Amino acid sequence: MLDYDKEADGYDATRGGAPRAAAAAAAVLALVPDTARSLLDVACGTGIVTSGIAAGRPGLRVTGADAAHGMARRAAERLPGAVVRADGRRLPFPDGSFDAVCAVWLLHLLDDAGPVVAEAARVLRPGAVFVTTVDKAVAHHVGSDIDALTASWSAEHAEDANERVTAYAAGHGLVPSGTALFCGHGQGRTPRRVAQYIRDGRLYAAGGPGLAERVETLPGPDVPRREPDFTLRAFRKE
Repeated sequence: MLDYDKEADGYDATRGGAPRAAAAAAAVLALVPDTARSLLDVACGTGIVTSGIAAGRPGLRVTGADAAHGMARRAAERLPGAVVRADGRRLPFPDGSFDAVCAVWLLHLLDDAGPVVAEAARVLRPGAVFVTTVDKAVAHHVGSDIDALTASWSAEHAEDANERVTAYAAGHGLVPSGTALFCGHGQGRTPRRVAQYIRDGRLYAAGGPGLAERVETLPGPDVPRREPDFTLRAFRKE
């Protein structure tokens, strides 16, 4: 996993920057009821999406939380006084504190997403919503030559699989209430980047160096393939 303290200062530039963040923020807000007055962004990172959510709905009190000091520091620059350093599995808020909780690109990083979903449910008021990205890895399968070459290695465990997240949510009284898509601007994969991910063990690790070399020799090794469309699911607390 990345060292998010070290990655904080350059993180946005490698993740699509402002266009990606604006698309994500708009999609989150599309799933948050107009009646919501407070929202917690878990694993808010640099706060670029969090600040977009706040700007997109001025009447919404937005709080960011991130476990990495570097990320929380950057987020606090965008949202002064509204960011806490906290692990999404142990949130420092009382039960029923928020009208909405969101987690963008978090669950896929975890060995067990259950505790994060449980904490989100705990801090939600009845009728409130939990909004999260699902199926991140699947979204990157855009029918490219990279996908064709790695197809036999793509069946990997994903904690953010839609069915898995839905099951976690159901276990804590959260029922599906909506879906939204947004474009992953700047997230089109290149053969060279995917090859490095394979070498680092972040993708298709079982394929090993041989797969990495085959991917890297594809035409246009630094040319991004089609950008993915990411999926957000909303779950309402009953």
